[in-house]
Amino acid sequence: MDYHDIITIEPGKRSGKPCIRGMRITVYDILEYLAGGMTEAEILEDFSELTSADIKACLAFAADREKKLFVASL
Repeated sequence: MDYHDIITIEPGKRSGKPCIRGMRITVYDILEYLAGGMTEAEILEDFSELTSADIKACLAFAADREKKLFVASL
């Protein structure tokens, strides 16, 4: 999935953390909800402005970031 049009980073918003479509909801927020046991349906119910693609973009962003960390450590 190409998350580049969904995940945005703005220095003045949420201290420059990666956010979803310029909103104040961060990738970290979504990952925390998922790690805490919330389902995609529950997140979408709580945040009506989000889409399924937004959640998938968060996962793709995190996977890509993890891959880059691994390569950098070699």
